[in-house]
Amino acid sequence: MTTFLHSFGISRARLAAMVVKEFIQMRRDRLTFALLIGIPIMQLALFGFAINNDPKGLPTIVHVAEDGPHARSILSALRNSGYFKLEEEAASRAQVDRALELGRVQFAVTIPAGFERTLLRGETPQLLIEADASDPSATGNAIAALARIGTEALRHDQGDLAGTTVATDDRPPPFEFVVHRRFNPDGITQYNIVPGLIGVILTMTMVITTAMAMTRERERGTMENLLAMPVRPIEVMTGKILPPIGMGAIQVSVVLIAARGLFGVPMTGSFPALIIAVMLFIATNLCIGFTFSTVARNQLQAMQMSFFFFLPSILLSGFMFPFRGMPSWAQAIGECLPLTHFLRVVRGVMLRGNGFAEVSANAWPMLAILVVVTVVALNRYRQTLD
Repeated sequence: MTTFLHSFGISRARLAAMVVKEFIQMRRDRLTFALLIGIPIMQLALFGFAINNDPKGLPTIVHVAEDGPHARSILSALRNSGYFKLEEEAASRAQVDRALELGRVQFAVTIPAGFERTLLRGETPQLLIEADASDPSATGNAIAALARIGTEALRHDQGDLAGTTVATDDRPPPFEFVVHRRFNPDGITQYNIVPGLIGVILTMTMVITTAMAMTRERERGTMENLLAMPVRPIEVMTGKILPPIGMGAIQVSVVLIAARGLFGVPMTGSFPALIIAVMLFIATNLCIGFTFSTVARNQLQAMQMSFFFFLPSILLSGFMFPFRGMPSWAQAIGECLPLTHFLRVVRGVMLRGNGFAEVSANAWPMLAILVVVTVVALNRYRQTLD
């Protein structure tokens, strides 16, 4: 080995000394070392356990206009398929529409009046399935499974339906599922992706912008001047945050114009409500980035922390993969991310026609995150003054 190294003019002792020095520096930079270990572990956990392209247990609201044994058999078959989680029963048609507009449920099942009587007469009654198709990937497999569910639904009730069109393996079910895809009836992927890009772009740029704020002051040697100025931490933080808000507003304008002009994404809801939510989302991300800048020692660490935050925001927010397809622990993490709530707001306003009342349901979690990170950032900033 020594001869081999000497053939390249490399001293074994000098090489060993360099390796030891690098290990010592790595040990001193514990934050970078932790991020380098933590990021692959997080990727492994997210891609291995959290991501699921075949979401099941989708929340479903049921409106039964006429109850009966066959209606209950169909609902039981929907539940047993694993795709539909019948967790709410509506008393009126308005309650069904409200649940879908709020995004509280993915599906609505309506069993009309006269369903049992029509079925027993040997006719083919219709049963309405409404899907929130603003995210086509979340509903595709469940809709595809309806054909099998329909065949199996009344198999145990064949005796009651003797003489009618009985469901068997070889014959079609004695009723018909009518599927209405609401908010995105053509299943256009751009209608789901392009509004979500507003949140992704803002998360990426806003967090990085302010994550560099304090570390850049330290590396340029201007931190002492900043500390010597008669300004309070909240004034420093506000001064760092206000200018990038204008940059974020320009980004949002560009994406909205492209969404409408190039991709034809509709704007069916309240535009002022969307703008207020955008401003709140920008402020939240800027405060998160500022918090990172008070923790990181240099710009490299700030960049790594931003990436550490950006990765789960993309994967667990519902932007790339169906949110309801993830396990409960991953959904709990996703609920703590501002991008999750902003995606619900922007898709709700542009596709579902949401207004201020609906937007507020996801605005207050973003406001709560903003308050928490602001308190943490101010406390961290005071520590840097010591």
